[in-house]
Amino acid sequence: MASNKIQFRSIHELKDPALNNKLAQKEFQEEIPVEDFLGDAEQNGSSTSRRDFLKLLGFSTAAVTLAACEAPVIKTIPYVVKPHDIIPGVPNYYASTYFDGFDFASVLVKTREGRPIKIDPNPAAGELGKTNARAQASVLSLYDNDKVKQPKLDGKDETFDKVDDFVFKGLAEAQSAGKKIVLLSQSFASPTFKKLFAEFKAKYPTAELVTYDAFPYSAALDAAQEVFGQRALPVYDLKGSELVVSFQADFLGDYNASSLETSYAEARKPGANMLRHIQVESNMSLTGANADSRYRLKPSAVNKTLVEVYNAIVGGGAASDKIAAEIVKELQTKGSKAVVFADGSKGAQVLAHLINQKLGSVAFTGKANFLKEFDKARYQEFLGWVNAGQVGVLITNNVDPIYSHPKGEDFKKSLTKVPYVIAVADKKNEMYKAAKAVIPVANWLESWGDMEPQTGVYTLMQPTIQKIYKSRQIEESLLVWKNGKNNAANNYYDYLKASASSILGGTSFNKALYNGIVPSSNATTLSYAGGNAAQALAELGNFKASDLELVLYTKTSIGDGTQANNPWLQELPDPLTRMSWDNYLTISPKDADRLGIKNDLNARMQLDGSIVNLTVNGVVIKDVPVFIQPGQADGSVGLALGYGKKNSGATADTGVNAYPLFDGSNLVVSNAKIEKTGEEHEFAGIQLQNTLMGRYEIAKEVPLTEYLNVAFDDEHKGWNKPLEYHTISGALPARKIDLWDAFDDTDGPHFNLSIDLNSCTGCGACIIACQAENNVPVVGKEEIRMSRDMYWLRIDRYYSAKEKIETKEGIERGLNVPNLYDILIEPNESPDVIFQPVMCQHCNHAPCETVCPVAATSHGKQGQNHMAYNRCIGTRYCANNCPYKVRRFNWFTYNLNDRFDFNMNNDLGRMVLNPDVVVRTRGVMEKCSMCIQQTQATILTAKRENRKVTDNEFKNSAACAAACSTGAMTFGDMNDKESEVRELYSSNRRYYLLEEIGTKPNVFYHTKVRNRVEK
Repeated sequence: MASNKIQFRSIHELKDPALNNKLAQKEFQEEIPVEDFLGDAEQNGSSTSRRDFLKLLGFSTAAVTLAACEAPVIKTIPYVVKPHDIIPGVPNYYASTYFDGFDFASVLVKTREGRPIKIDPNPAAGELGKTNARAQASVLSLYDNDKVKQPKLDGKDETFDKVDDFVFKGLAEAQSAGKKIVLLSQSFASPTFKKLFAEFKAKYPTAELVTYDAFPYSAALDAAQEVFGQRALPVYDLKGSELVVSFQADFLGDYNASSLETSYAEARKPGANMLRHIQVESNMSLTGANADSRYRLKPSAVNKTLVEVYNAIVGGGAASDKIAAEIVKELQTKGSKAVVFADGSKGAQVLAHLINQKLGSVAFTGKANFLKEFDKARYQEFLGWVNAGQVGVLITNNVDPIYSHPKGEDFKKSLTKVPYVIAVADKKNEMYKAAKAVIPVANWLESWGDMEPQTGVYTLMQPTIQKIYKSRQIEESLLVWKNGKNNAANNYYDYLKASASSILGGTSFNKALYNGIVPSSNATTLSYAGGNAAQALAELGNFKASDLELVLYTKTSIGDGTQANNPWLQELPDPLTRMSWDNYLTISPKDADRLGIKNDLNARMQLDGSIVNLTVNGVVIKDVPVFIQPGQADGSVGLALGYGKKNSGATADTGVNAYPLFDGSNLVVSNAKIEKTGEEHEFAGIQLQNTLMGRYEIAKEVPLTEYLNVAFDDEHKGWNKPLEYHTISGALPARKIDLWDAFDDTDGPHFNLSIDLNSCTGCGACIIACQAENNVPVVGKEEIRMSRDMYWLRIDRYYSAKEKIETKEGIERGLNVPNLYDILIEPNESPDVIFQPVMCQHCNHAPCETVCPVAATSHGKQGQNHMAYNRCIGTRYCANNCPYKVRRFNWFTYNLNDRFDFNMNNDLGRMVLNPDVVVRTRGVMEKCSMCIQQTQATILTAKRENRKVTDNEFKNSAACAAACSTGAMTFGDMNDKESEVRELYSSNRRYYLLEEIGTKPNVFYHTKVRNRVEK
């Protein structure tokens, strides 16, 4: 019998029966005018404003509680027939190859229920499997809502069938008229693609393959052609080297189409043979920031120094310049264990190669890197064909010379002479608008393919998801245009499999696909065969010094701009400036004073800076913000490429386009002029404090000689003396003193994270890996500017101050606090740099846990500090009590909120979300969890298989540690006596952050060691 009783869930509903319907339609009973109230001077000035505020707070809490009673119902569609290889709730991993025309990595793609959600390094690939921030973020580019979604013809949606008819018509007309059919493609070291194009050319003899790259490595390729006789970049390995000298070469970033950070970190392990790093450069680069000794010189002076070093090493003369003389002496001492890198122009790279030849450098492996294929002469020939009306069909494969070439506007005009322009594009960019037919390009995660990235290596690419929209990779199009429509031979998977059999030898295709990478029979090697030193010296000598000289570079986040519409990368703060959502002109403090350039903090501690118009050899870039960069060479300015992309999505339209200043070869340009506009730019900075300000125990460092010759715990000179507390019982080690009775944590795993400051280069790959794994939202420039970033992991960057003064020394010198502050806050003109990753320290005595009024944060037996989001009421007591400032408060609902128009605002972008991690909502605190979802999955898998968890499984459980290319982060079980983290714990370089507070963290750091003689 049905009950006639009316059930009330609260006293509010009892008093107002209509309240339930109101709440069903609206989250709150009525909007709370908090901003109006707080902005009302009369209310704020009243004696009851605090009480009124608390009344409002109490009402809003009740409203939230009532609103939470009703949850929205979202219908899902179950599998009708479950795929045999998919188990709901269990991730699948697929080996593949990441290549977007600029970056390469052999990777493992993590998928959930058919959705790629995370990119991990492929351990089978060694250094070729290491991922940078862009590789980690590339999974989000798959779910870009601004992509071209359907084929187009004359600007209207069309089918592939109609577009192919248009292409066939163009091919036939071009063939009969004897006009060229040009495929303009990015560098693509795919043997199967090249084989397919050769067959396409056999059918259409006038077809030509021309390579175009936005950032073409033209100078490096030209230098390699001259010195080695082959147009391939040399591969280096620093493991056996003891000295590296770099002239403008950012070899930890985008140098020679690869990063050397893995072998660099290996060679930098503290010891008698530790690699010493000398950097001579203008911009403060990521590589320069990691150097032991850094000389900041304007580009013309860098060239002169390189010339003197070459003349002394190869010519046998003596260097007259002091810096050059010091470098020469060290190079001669180390001999074959030294290596020299250079960048900026062809001449600089030729001289570096010849110096290495003279030294017999062991870093030169003889292997060739095939990832870059641009030939400037060939491209100029292509432009000649277009201007002469000799091209009947132009097919562009995901390239946009109108945006990225200095003569892009001229190219755009000349396209009117080409009857058939077909753009294979992913965005509605300039090439999209100029083309008559458009074919959406398939993302690399939707594609089949292969690559030969370097000597003796062959990798395969496989799709990890069905094509989301109506897209097609260029190989599929070539098959259709070669064989005709509806031909059984148009399946590119079958074509690839047949082609790969001749490369794989005895290895089966499926096994190669499973591993992702296999040895290749390609035995191409490089050897020194020439090099026109006189021409290189003349080229560097002809570089005219000027008042201001410009250095163009690529940022660790955006690179050449291929993924400029990726909000993860746009928000990722630059390792050095700590600014996000911008590119800017970097200038030295001295030049800024001279030219009246300002960077000022406003009353809300937000950075504002001058805006200028930049003119270089007659080319004007308007409205460029200027950032005053410590360590920038006087007389030089720097500007990042890859920004300011129009019509490529709202996120990509950020910053200014610097490509009109880049000729494709020379990254250094003379005769730069700046003119102030009188306007100011609003920067979005993550970190505004520059120095340690006297707190030298935060990020510790020690010279190598002291590290080797002085005991770390020496009573007087110890460089890492263990912390002691002085008690009535005498001095006791800090870790032995406890306010509470400790519980037994030796049963089961107890997790610790080790961070080596000597290995951390500040690249930021760990930040993006954490963001992808833990559904960390993008908040946008405005919120970053309000200091409301949501990152669970940050990398603090510290410059050395003008003068290192201990507190005791300041007292002895009679310095008052303002005087001491003025000295310690200002960075050195050429500062040392330390990068320090900081996340939740998972303290065993966590200050946050003791102040939470609802026990939302608590400690687990495995050492992790937990967060129960559905208990959190957002008091923020925990954030105020955290000495490490690693907790983040959700000010807004970031998902499905039009104010935050990023990946979480649309259904496609939300496909990247990890279902193992809850998407947090407004009003709660969040922070690093040590990837508890991963550690628990690892433990449960081992338990189900009735075995012990291996150390390697736990090491890869934390997203940050798994993504780290240098091994700076090591995660593991301290209760496993064989674990690497247990071994690292016993290092004499180990210390804790703010150990004196007594929080007893489960994250520990290792002191940075600088290989130089302190003067």
